[in-house]
Amino acid sequence: MRIAILPVLAAIAAAPAFGAEPRPEVSREPAAPQAVGAVHTLRQIPEACARIEGVFTGDDAEPYRFAVVRTGPACQARARFVDFDRAGPSEATGWKFNDLVRVPRADCPSQQAVVRIWRRPVEQAPELDGQGRARIYLEESLQAAAAGRTAPVPMYAARMEVEGAACR
Repeated sequence: MRIAILPVLAAIAAAPAFGAEPRPEVSREPAAPQAVGAVHTLRQIPEACARIEGVFTGDDAEPYRFAVVRTGPACQARARFVDFDRAGPSEATGWKFNDLVRVPRADCPSQQAVVRIWRRPVEQAPELDGQGRARIYLEESLQAAAAGRTAPVPMYAARMEVEGAACR
């Protein structure tokens, strides 16, 4: 009886380490170091009409603060930004680890803000008519919305943590 070792070794090498974080869809270098009090953009998500802003506070109790800010009042969102704790994103529930943003503190490089962004995609294949075009009719859309039959939209969620020791 021969045992095929090569396929077993390949499967072990391809599997993520136990408890290891999945690889994000977007790969990026750490951001430029930011000074305390300087508000900076961490990531823009145009389809959700949002950007994530952060700031180092200099306060030991809350060293970094971030917020999701609407980009403009006229922007028509095609995705939603939801609360991370309520959504509980994980790959097992259909979410994808989208982005990992690291921002070091300028006066204390050992401390950095780490923002993990998750995305829940929705396959939205438009229905085509007899001419091969996707058409949306206002009256039908209003009736569907009134009946609670709205199409699902992609969602985003973000969680922030501060890593490293505070400098004195």
